[in-house]
Amino acid sequence: MAAADIHPTAVVDPSAKLGAGVRIGAFTVIGPEVVIGDGTAIGPHCSVHGPTTIGRDNRIVGHAAIGGDPQDKKFDGERVELRIGDRNLIREFVTINRGTGFGGGITTVGDDNWFLAYTHVAHDCHVGNRCVFSNNSTLAGHVTVGDWVIMSGFAGVHQFCRVGAHAFLGMGVLVSADVPPFTMVAGDEQGRPRGINGEGLKRRGFDAGRIAAIKRAYRTLYVAGLPLAEARQQLAEQAKDSEDVRFLLDFIESGERPLLRG
Repeated sequence: MAAADIHPTAVVDPSAKLGAGVRIGAFTVIGPEVVIGDGTAIGPHCSVHGPTTIGRDNRIVGHAAIGGDPQDKKFDGERVELRIGDRNLIREFVTINRGTGFGGGITTVGDDNWFLAYTHVAHDCHVGNRCVFSNNSTLAGHVTVGDWVIMSGFAGVHQFCRVGAHAFLGMGVLVSADVPPFTMVAGDEQGRPRGINGEGLKRRGFDAGRIAAIKRAYRTLYVAGLPLAEARQQLAEQAKDSEDVRFLLDFIESGERPLLRG
């Protein structure tokens, strides 16, 4: 693969490490302690601040700001990091910040995610794989997002919350509690559970039996009117026959913040 292709107007710190085939667009600034993997393309007017590691074959479109200082008043210049995986698409004006010393020191992004225009990933967040962040969706600090999550436009997640794998957040939803895996959240302002993400599960190869078990678990958790403790007991029984329900129950039992109950 060819050596890095750097536009004459770009500014690249001598300590930055650029892999084979990396492309750096016009007026982009690459700071010290930045590592960019093979085949990654960074468009014009972007900034990448270190310590930041970006994997292979990512596409970062113009005006993105990657690896900036965390937007937290407690940050005092300590060494903190951002790590981004492979094959992510990061569109115009996306911001992804490094971690904080008191919050674990690192922000992480997995593989094959889409971050559409004006999305924001704050300090100490951890984003899984194959997620879609639609325009203007936002994560506050310390949020964990599982694989295959979709955030619709203008959706937002409160700090320290978790969003489970395969969840779907509707347009403009604001989430202030943990969202279980497989769950659709919709509503005005404060989001509420609205069933399972059945269409998304079908597209990802879940068969009818798996989806039926997840639907039954959802009804136990949200429709039956049970106290959470009793719902958890019933889910434990259902989990004996379904790895997906076990996954859902493990998520619930590992949480430190309240569970979204709607």
